[in-house]
Amino acid sequence: MAKARNYPKGLFSLVFTEFWERFGYYLMIGIFTLYMTGEKDTGGLGWDNAQAADVYGTFIAAAYLTPFMGGLMADLKLGYRFSVTLGGILMGIGYCMLAIPQMWAFYTALVVMVVGNGFFKPNISTLLGNLYNAPEFKDKKDIGYNIFYMGINVGAFICTFVAAIMRNKYGWGAAFISAGVGMFIGVITFLAGSKHYAHVDVRKEPAPEDKPFIMQFVKTLLVGCGFAAAGWFIPDSVMGSDSTDAFFMFCIPVIYFFASIYMKASSEEKKPMGTMFTIFLIVVLFWAIFKQNGTALTTYANFYTDRESPPALTSVTDKMYLSERLKAENKEVNQIDEQFRKIKNEKGEVVKCTDYPAYFKNLDASKMPKEGETVSLINTEIFQSINPFFVIVLTPLIIGFFGFMRKRGAEPTTATKIAFGLLISALSTLVMVAAVHYTNNGMHKASAWWLIGCYGVVTIGELCLSPMGLSMVSKLSPVRLTALMMGGWSLATSIGNKLSGVLAKNWDKFDNKAGYFWLNFALLMLAFLIMLLLLKRLNRAFAK
Repeated sequence: MAKARNYPKGLFSLVFTEFWERFGYYLMIGIFTLYMTGEKDTGGLGWDNAQAADVYGTFIAAAYLTPFMGGLMADLKLGYRFSVTLGGILMGIGYCMLAIPQMWAFYTALVVMVVGNGFFKPNISTLLGNLYNAPEFKDKKDIGYNIFYMGINVGAFICTFVAAIMRNKYGWGAAFISAGVGMFIGVITFLAGSKHYAHVDVRKEPAPEDKPFIMQFVKTLLVGCGFAAAGWFIPDSVMGSDSTDAFFMFCIPVIYFFASIYMKASSEEKKPMGTMFTIFLIVVLFWAIFKQNGTALTTYANFYTDRESPPALTSVTDKMYLSERLKAENKEVNQIDEQFRKIKNEKGEVVKCTDYPAYFKNLDASKMPKEGETVSLINTEIFQSINPFFVIVLTPLIIGFFGFMRKRGAEPTTATKIAFGLLISALSTLVMVAAVHYTNNGMHKASAWWLIGCYGVVTIGELCLSPMGLSMVSKLSPVRLTALMMGGWSLATSIGNKLSGVLAKNWDKFDNKAGYFWLNFALLMLAFLIMLLLLKRLNRAFAK
């Protein structure tokens, strides 16, 4: 690893700020679906999977939609450091509000977090890019974003263990407050390192043709809200729910806003901007699949994966108690049939039993606990630490590999790396196809190694794509609009996030879960093939 003096001093302050931001965000998002689908008598909301997936998809979509607004406001008026600070404070407040067991607080918290993320997300990435615009660091920009990406994933790795401990010992509210505390520590960290990036917090005076942006921005918001209202009230929702219709209707004027920027750009700016926007469209499908870690893959971990743990892990486990209702008519349970809704006694007689704990529905009969016994299970959210763990472990290897290729003059372009990311991510879905077949479509619990393998493969794809996307925006966007273009990258992520919820909402409709993962594979391969067809043209933009 190169010495620290080869990197801007502000890099590490920004990394630790994002460490705490990711700690809070992924702690909250790691238990969000579990909280919504958890039973009311345990403090959850008691929603079904479809409703939870819809709200989850809408939230993560909105959280990545608002950065284009926060980016533009920072570019033209607020500045980057102020925007990051404001966004971090709002997110911390939102996380803490989730601890209030009232529906008004739940939905208000989501709105506050969405607005906060809009100010925070694009502007901290812009500050990092500005640090690397210095001549002595410019050729290390890809590496800088990789280091940034690795550092912040340490927070994402640690947070689920904290969430599990707090949830088990003190309940849902304590876990959400922990997320808020982490975010406030991130704000303090950012302010403490402010002197290292004060010199790059310089707003560029808009060009004359950019002056109407603020008015156009306001119009876009107003028209978008009107479109969203129309989408919400359309009879018989077109895309499965009113929130989905409203979201995509809101996106129409936002996409038009970005298209108008391209149309008004100078001839020199159009080619790199066109390359950016093309890649934005393609990677939507990546996010649609990748962001199912909080929905479909969490459901698979919760109900289809063997989560039994040794006593040494009880500090981060749920205690599942076998209810007396499993002992129907006081007869010994002998077998669970393939429909997961019936059990048979030792005489082979079917005894209906639909209300026992869901985890036991596809548990091997020989592993069923006896009356009064407890079973220690690894918290489901712990599985969401697998991805950031692989990010931490694999990032140095990826950096080393591309560094080796660079020395030999054979390093792939940013666009080529993104194409590889799509292909590798597609292969990760085949791991889950194999898991479904191996467990006879969920008839038996799957080994945790299947999910670990899936996350391992998709993380390689992520590392080839996500940090490269941030680097791409910093390289190709006009300097005066960098934060806004970071918001454009977030817009693509937002649309993909919403599509992830739309896809996950259909999980229960697939009797054979392999079909669900085959669909994900097909979508990623489609994105990869489109990228491959356009690769030569895209690469020319990076060559300049």
